[in-house]
Amino acid sequence: MVEVGKPQVADTQLPSGRAPSGTASEQRPTPSTLKSHIFQGLRAAIVSGRYRPGERLNESKIARELGISRIPVREALMQLQESGLVMNHERRGMFVTLLSEEDVQHINSVRVVLEAEALKLCRLKISKQDAARLTDVVVRMEAWSEGTEMDAAALDLEFHRTLWEAAGNPYLTRALDSLVTSLFAHKALEYVSADLKRWRLHHHRALLDVALGDSSVEPEAAIIIHMRTAYNEPERFSSFGVARAPAEQTASNKNRDRSRKA
Repeated sequence: MVEVGKPQVADTQLPSGRAPSGTASEQRPTPSTLKSHIFQGLRAAIVSGRYRPGERLNESKIARELGISRIPVREALMQLQESGLVMNHERRGMFVTLLSEEDVQHINSVRVVLEAEALKLCRLKISKQDAARLTDVVVRMEAWSEGTEMDAAALDLEFHRTLWEAAGNPYLTRALDSLVTSLFAHKALEYVSADLKRWRLHHHRALLDVALGDSSVEPEAAIIIHMRTAYNEPERFSSFGVARAPAEQTASNKNRDRSRKA
Protein backbone atom coordinates (compact mmCIF):
# COMPACT_ATOMS: atom_id res chain seq x y z
CA MET A 1 0.00 0.00 0.00
CA VAL A 2 1.21 3.53 -0.70
CA GLU A 3 1.34 5.27 2.68
CA VAL A 4 0.19 8.84 3.07
CA GLY A 5 3.58 9.83 4.41
CA LYS A 6 5.28 8.30 1.37
CA PRO A 7 3.01 8.68 -1.62
CA GLN A 8 4.55 7.45 -4.85
CA VAL A 9 3.82 8.06 -8.49
CA ALA A 10 6.21 6.70 -11.10
CA ASP A 11 8.50 5.63 -8.19
CA THR A 12 9.02 9.26 -7.17
CA GLN A 13 8.28 10.48 -3.65
CA LEU A 14 6.58 13.76 -2.99
CA PRO A 15 9.09 16.60 -2.73
CA SER A 16 10.32 17.63 0.68
CA GLY A 17 10.88 21.22 1.72
CA ARG A 18 14.35 21.15 0.05
CA ALA A 19 14.53 20.84 -3.73
CA PRO A 20 16.41 17.79 -5.06
CA SER A 21 19.31 18.09 -7.48
CA GLY A 22 18.46 19.23 -10.99
CA THR A 23 16.12 21.98 -12.04
CA ALA A 24 12.87 22.44 -10.16
CA SER A 25 10.85 22.09 -13.35
CA GLU A 26 12.48 18.70 -14.04
CA GLN A 27 12.24 17.25 -10.53
CA ARG A 28 9.13 18.68 -8.86
CA PRO A 29 5.65 17.48 -9.85
CA THR A 30 3.34 20.15 -11.15
CA PRO A 31 0.84 21.51 -8.60
CA SER A 32 -2.00 19.44 -10.09
CA THR A 33 0.15 16.29 -9.99
CA LEU A 34 1.16 17.04 -6.41
CA LYS A 35 -2.48 17.31 -5.39
CA SER A 36 -3.15 14.04 -7.20
CA HIS A 37 -0.28 12.36 -5.28
CA ILE A 38 -1.75 13.48 -1.97
CA PHE A 39 -5.32 12.61 -2.95
CA GLN A 40 -4.37 9.08 -4.02
CA GLY A 41 -2.26 8.50 -0.91
CA LEU A 42 -4.96 9.69 1.47
CA ARG A 43 -7.64 7.78 -0.43
CA ALA A 44 -5.60 4.57 -0.18
CA ALA A 45 -5.03 5.17 3.54
CA ILE A 46 -8.76 5.65 4.17
CA VAL A 47 -9.83 2.63 2.12
CA SER A 48 -7.17 0.40 3.71
CA GLY A 49 -8.26 1.40 7.21
CA ARG A 50 -5.20 3.40 8.25
CA TYR A 51 -7.61 6.29 8.78
CA ARG A 52 -10.82 5.01 10.31
CA PRO A 53 -14.37 6.38 9.83
CA GLY A 54 -14.82 9.34 12.16
CA GLU A 55 -11.08 10.04 12.45
CA ARG A 56 -9.87 13.60 11.93
CA LEU A 57 -7.52 14.34 9.04
CA ASN A 58 -5.25 17.05 10.43
CA GLU A 59 -4.24 19.28 7.53
CA SER A 60 -1.16 20.72 9.27
CA LYS A 61 0.08 17.32 10.45
CA ILE A 62 -0.26 15.77 6.99
CA ALA A 63 1.57 18.74 5.44
CA ARG A 64 4.44 18.36 7.96
CA GLU A 65 4.67 14.61 7.29
CA LEU A 66 4.94 15.27 3.56
CA GLY A 67 7.26 18.26 3.91
CA ILE A 68 5.03 20.50 1.84
CA SER A 69 2.73 23.47 2.33
CA ARG A 70 -0.85 23.09 3.53
CA ILE A 71 -2.41 24.36 0.30
CA PRO A 72 -2.13 21.15 -1.81
CA VAL A 73 -3.17 19.10 1.24
CA ARG A 74 -6.24 21.29 1.65
CA GLU A 75 -7.06 20.89 -2.05
CA ALA A 76 -6.68 17.11 -1.83
CA LEU A 77 -8.95 17.00 1.23
CA MET A 78 -11.57 19.05 -0.62
CA GLN A 79 -11.37 16.55 -3.49
CA LEU A 80 -11.87 13.72 -1.01
CA GLN A 81 -14.88 15.60 0.34
CA GLU A 82 -16.33 15.82 -3.17
CA SER A 83 -15.90 12.06 -3.55
CA GLY A 84 -17.74 11.47 -0.26
CA LEU A 85 -14.83 9.94 1.67
CA VAL A 86 -14.35 13.01 3.87
CA MET A 87 -16.82 15.27 5.65
CA ASN A 88 -16.15 18.87 6.72
CA HIS A 89 -17.33 19.66 10.25
CA GLU A 90 -17.52 23.42 10.74
CA ARG A 91 -14.81 24.81 13.03
CA ARG A 92 -13.50 21.27 13.63
CA GLY A 93 -11.92 20.27 10.34
CA MET A 94 -12.05 17.32 7.97
CA PHE A 95 -13.03 13.85 9.14
CA VAL A 96 -13.27 10.47 7.43
CA THR A 97 -16.93 9.95 6.60
CA LEU A 98 -18.88 8.35 9.43
CA LEU A 99 -22.64 7.94 9.26
CA SER A 100 -24.83 6.39 11.93
CA GLU A 101 -27.55 3.90 11.02
CA GLU A 102 -30.11 6.66 11.56
CA ASP A 103 -28.12 9.08 9.36
CA VAL A 104 -28.18 6.49 6.57
CA GLN A 105 -31.93 5.98 6.98
CA HIS A 106 -32.60 9.73 6.89
CA ILE A 107 -30.51 10.14 3.72
CA ASN A 108 -32.14 7.14 2.05
CA SER A 109 -35.62 8.36 2.96
CA VAL A 110 -35.01 11.53 0.96
CA ARG A 111 -33.28 9.54 -1.76
CA VAL A 112 -36.40 7.36 -2.21
CA VAL A 113 -38.45 10.43 -3.14
CA LEU A 114 -35.85 12.07 -5.41
CA GLU A 115 -34.67 8.94 -7.20
CA ALA A 116 -38.25 7.77 -7.76
CA GLU A 117 -38.83 11.11 -9.49
CA ALA A 118 -35.77 10.50 -11.66
CA LEU A 119 -37.16 7.08 -12.61
CA LYS A 120 -40.54 8.61 -13.49
CA LEU A 121 -38.93 11.24 -15.71
CA CYS A 122 -36.80 8.63 -17.44
CA ARG A 123 -39.83 6.44 -18.05
CA LEU A 124 -41.58 9.39 -19.70
CA LYS A 125 -38.81 10.85 -21.85
CA ILE A 126 -35.47 9.04 -21.75
CA SER A 127 -33.53 9.51 -24.98
CA LYS A 128 -32.13 6.64 -27.04
CA GLN A 129 -28.62 7.83 -26.24
CA ASP A 130 -29.22 7.88 -22.48
CA ALA A 131 -31.00 4.52 -22.65
CA ALA A 132 -27.93 3.07 -24.38
CA ARG A 133 -25.59 4.60 -21.76
CA LEU A 134 -27.65 3.23 -18.90
CA THR A 135 -27.87 -0.22 -20.52
CA ASP A 136 -24.10 -0.24 -21.06
CA VAL A 137 -23.47 0.39 -17.35
CA VAL A 138 -25.81 -2.46 -16.37
CA VAL A 139 -24.04 -4.81 -18.79
CA ARG A 140 -20.70 -3.91 -17.19
CA MET A 141 -22.20 -4.42 -13.73
CA GLU A 142 -23.44 -7.87 -14.65
CA ALA A 143 -20.01 -8.75 -16.06
CA TRP A 144 -18.20 -7.51 -12.93
CA SER A 145 -16.33 -10.34 -11.23
CA GLU A 146 -13.73 -8.94 -8.88
CA GLY A 147 -12.34 -5.70 -7.52
CA THR A 148 -12.23 -3.55 -4.42
CA GLU A 149 -15.16 -2.13 -2.50
CA MET A 150 -14.32 1.29 -3.97
CA ASP A 151 -14.36 -0.15 -7.52
CA ALA A 152 -17.80 -1.65 -6.94
CA ALA A 153 -19.07 1.56 -5.35
CA ALA A 154 -17.75 3.63 -8.27
CA LEU A 155 -19.58 1.43 -10.78
CA ASP A 156 -22.74 1.53 -8.67
CA LEU A 157 -22.58 5.33 -8.43
CA GLU A 158 -21.94 5.58 -12.19
CA PHE A 159 -25.23 3.80 -12.85
CA HIS A 160 -27.21 6.06 -10.54
CA ARG A 161 -25.56 9.26 -11.82
CA THR A 162 -26.32 8.19 -15.39
CA LEU A 163 -29.94 7.61 -14.35
CA TRP A 164 -30.18 11.02 -12.69
CA GLU A 165 -28.67 12.79 -15.68
CA ALA A 166 -31.02 10.94 -18.04
CA ALA A 167 -33.96 12.44 -16.12
CA GLY A 168 -33.04 15.78 -17.68
CA ASN A 169 -33.26 18.01 -14.60
CA PRO A 170 -29.79 19.28 -13.58
CA TYR A 171 -31.07 20.49 -10.20
CA LEU A 172 -32.40 17.03 -9.41
CA THR A 173 -29.02 15.58 -10.40
CA ARG A 174 -27.16 18.02 -8.15
CA ALA A 175 -29.48 17.38 -5.21
CA LEU A 176 -29.05 13.61 -5.49
CA ASP A 177 -25.30 13.86 -6.06
CA SER A 178 -24.72 16.02 -2.97
CA LEU A 179 -26.99 13.78 -0.91
CA VAL A 180 -25.85 10.33 -2.01
CA THR A 181 -22.09 10.60 -2.67
CA SER A 182 -21.14 10.35 1.02
CA LEU A 183 -23.59 7.46 1.40
CA PHE A 184 -21.89 5.44 -1.34
CA ALA A 185 -18.44 6.21 0.08
CA HIS A 186 -19.61 5.22 3.57
CA LYS A 187 -20.92 1.93 2.21
CA ALA A 188 -17.69 1.29 0.32
CA LEU A 189 -15.71 1.45 3.57
CA GLU A 190 -17.56 -1.60 4.83
CA TYR A 191 -15.88 -4.91 4.09
CA VAL A 192 -18.15 -7.26 2.19
CA SER A 193 -17.39 -10.44 0.28
CA ALA A 194 -16.87 -10.44 -3.48
CA ASP A 195 -20.04 -12.52 -3.82
CA LEU A 196 -22.10 -9.90 -1.98
CA LYS A 197 -20.61 -7.05 -4.02
CA ARG A 198 -21.40 -8.97 -7.20
CA TRP A 199 -24.94 -9.73 -6.00
CA ARG A 200 -25.64 -6.06 -5.27
CA LEU A 201 -24.30 -4.94 -8.66
CA HIS A 202 -26.46 -7.53 -10.41
CA HIS A 203 -29.64 -6.02 -8.94
CA HIS A 204 -29.75 -2.94 -11.17
CA ARG A 205 -31.50 -4.35 -14.23
CA ALA A 206 -34.86 -4.03 -12.46
CA LEU A 207 -34.27 -0.26 -12.17
CA LEU A 208 -33.20 -0.15 -15.81
CA ASP A 209 -36.47 -1.84 -16.81
CA VAL A 210 -38.48 0.76 -14.88
CA ALA A 211 -36.50 3.63 -16.42
CA LEU A 212 -37.06 2.26 -19.93
CA GLY A 213 -40.78 1.66 -19.34
CA ASP A 214 -40.37 -2.13 -19.54
CA SER A 215 -41.68 -2.83 -16.05
CA SER A 216 -45.06 -2.42 -14.35
CA VAL A 217 -43.42 -1.87 -10.94
CA GLU A 218 -43.99 1.63 -9.60
CA PRO A 219 -40.80 3.74 -9.32
CA GLU A 220 -41.13 4.23 -5.54
CA ALA A 221 -41.50 0.49 -4.98
CA ALA A 222 -38.63 -0.25 -7.36
CA ILE A 223 -36.15 2.04 -5.63
CA ILE A 224 -37.17 0.83 -2.15
CA ILE A 225 -36.76 -2.82 -3.18
CA HIS A 226 -33.42 -1.96 -4.73
CA MET A 227 -32.09 -0.13 -1.66
CA ARG A 228 -33.16 -2.95 0.63
CA THR A 229 -30.46 -5.11 -0.98
CA ALA A 230 -27.88 -2.97 0.86
CA TYR A 231 -29.68 -1.05 3.62
CA ASN A 232 -31.97 -1.74 6.54
CA GLU A 233 -35.33 0.06 6.26
CA PRO A 234 -34.13 2.67 3.73
CA GLU A 235 -37.63 4.21 3.59
CA ARG A 236 -38.07 4.42 7.38
CA PHE A 237 -38.25 8.24 7.62
CA SER A 238 -40.09 8.79 4.35
CA SER A 239 -43.87 8.97 3.95
CA PHE A 240 -43.76 5.37 2.67
CA GLY A 241 -42.18 4.14 5.89
CA VAL A 242 -44.38 6.28 8.13
CA ALA A 243 -47.55 5.08 6.39
CA ARG A 244 -46.44 1.46 6.57
CA ALA A 245 -45.70 1.49 10.31
CA PRO A 246 -49.34 1.75 11.57
CA ALA A 247 -50.44 -0.96 9.13
CA GLU A 248 -47.69 -3.28 10.34
CA GLN A 249 -48.56 -2.52 13.96
CA THR A 250 -52.22 -3.32 13.30
CA ALA A 251 -51.28 -6.62 11.67
CA SER A 252 -48.99 -7.43 14.60
CA ASN A 253 -51.79 -6.72 17.11
CA LYS A 254 -54.21 -8.94 15.17
CA ASN A 255 -51.70 -11.79 15.15
CA ARG A 256 -51.16 -11.37 18.89
CA ASP A 257 -54.92 -11.44 19.55
CA ARG A 258 -55.33 -14.61 17.46
CA SER A 259 -52.51 -16.32 19.34
CA ARG A 260 -54.12 -15.42 22.69
CA LYS A 261 -57.48 -16.83 21.60
CA ALA A 262 -55.84 -20.02 20.45
